[in-house]
Amino acid sequence: MDATSGTQDDLAWLERACLGQEVPAGAEQSLRLAAQSYGEPEQVEKYLAQALELAPSHPAVYIAFYRHHFYGGRIAEAMPYATLCLALARHELGLRGEWWETEPEDAPFGDVGAFSPRFFLFSLKAYGYLQMRLGNLEEGRRAVDKVLQLDPQDRVGASLLQGVLERIGQLDEDE
Repeated sequence: MDATSGTQDDLAWLERACLGQEVPAGAEQSLRLAAQSYGEPEQVEKYLAQALELAPSHPAVYIAFYRHHFYGGRIAEAMPYATLCLALARHELGLRGEWWETEPEDAPFGDVGAFSPRFFLFSLKAYGYLQMRLGNLEEGRRAVDKVLQLDPQDRVGASLLQGVLERIGQLDEDE
């Protein structure tokens, strides 16, 4: 779901997907207006700020900010929202310690119907990808490796990022 070009169906999906929490009506309206203002970044940010004010720790708002910055090519500005999503997912799962300390038995990561574990995996994958894009390849690799450890069936597609990292390593060796 691209929060900057979504439809009402997309917003309904996002609402259902976000840990079973309903988006407060005013925040939902702000997210909808942000999606309708896609070509006007300043307007989008105004509406997203309103949504954040009305729902300060709701995952739908974090995801919308993340996607707005990500799809706008503002990778560094997307990073805090990936980190917030990861922290929120960890909290919802009751995980202690840091993300890299998470083990497969800590949550039902293989249950495709369980939103919180998938939200954690997707958030960690996003974090790893952003790290890679920012040139922090080792941190990106750690995150991708952790996703693959927790999701050995690769349901969230982290192997694609692992392949990119491997090709980067091959290019370094060829030089």
